[in-house]
Amino acid sequence: MNSARIIDSHVHFWDRERFTTLWLQDADAALQPSHLPRDLAATGWSADAIVAVQAECVPEQGIAEARWFSQLAPEAPVEAVVAFAPLDVPSDLPAHLAALAELPLVVGVRRLLQDENPQLARSPEFVRGVQALAAYDFTMDLCIRQLHFPAVIELVAQCPDVQFVLDHLGKPTIQADAFDSWAADMDRLAALPNVVVKLSGLLTEAAPDQRTTATLAPWLRHALETFGPARCMFGSDWPVLNLGGGFELWKGMMFDVLDGFSGDEAAHVWSGTAEAIYLSRTRRDAP
Repeated sequence: MNSARIIDSHVHFWDRERFTTLWLQDADAALQPSHLPRDLAATGWSADAIVAVQAECVPEQGIAEARWFSQLAPEAPVEAVVAFAPLDVPSDLPAHLAALAELPLVVGVRRLLQDENPQLARSPEFVRGVQALAAYDFTMDLCIRQLHFPAVIELVAQCPDVQFVLDHLGKPTIQADAFDSWAADMDRLAALPNVVVKLSGLLTEAAPDQRTTATLAPWLRHALETFGPARCMFGSDWPVLNLGGGFELWKGMMFDVLDGFSGDEAAHVWSGTAEAIYLSRTRRDAP
């Protein structure tokens, strides 16, 4: 497995001199500086390809952010971009999606739901906004918390022509008494064929004493068993994962969890699913 291709499906970059990223003002001090490709390279992380995911700069800079991501190679092996889109603003959305479609590496969009009222995902405007992604073959990343599952399951069911990607296993509450309800929600979501899941983000959802394979493996294994390896993809969530222990800890856990799976199944997780969902959508021949 050490020689297997690795696609990191969830990497963030931000440049605070270039973009206004308000959430960083209250973030952990380690996240507040700019995080650029050279900073990623300095960690020694060497994925074969990266999916750059929007870092929540102010909405009016979303297209510029996607354009910047698209220009980062050869500084970083960015081969696909998940950009911001104002899915809940009907007056702005058509022009925004059309502009994103001119960027060959943009394959999907994300509108954060994690800090919103779950009813946003049920609103007619939002549902229509998500449905509009199908015309561009854009995916939608779902960044949610556990309380959002019921609304998001309804959303996915109403958008059968859109490919969804659940970020960070739905940011579960890593406690024994929360596992059963989360697992049931994951089962319901997995029953819908147009959604895959990123195995990412658990280190920073867990408390320091929970950042062990023994604690986190049941959550990862349930996702793998429920969705199947061909619908799961590896993601680091750099640089946020630095707050939870870093690359080597997370990659080691992933190797431990995948140890009971075949080589072909593990290859889906390390690269095959991200290749199929993200990299296959790039329009390299576009102007």
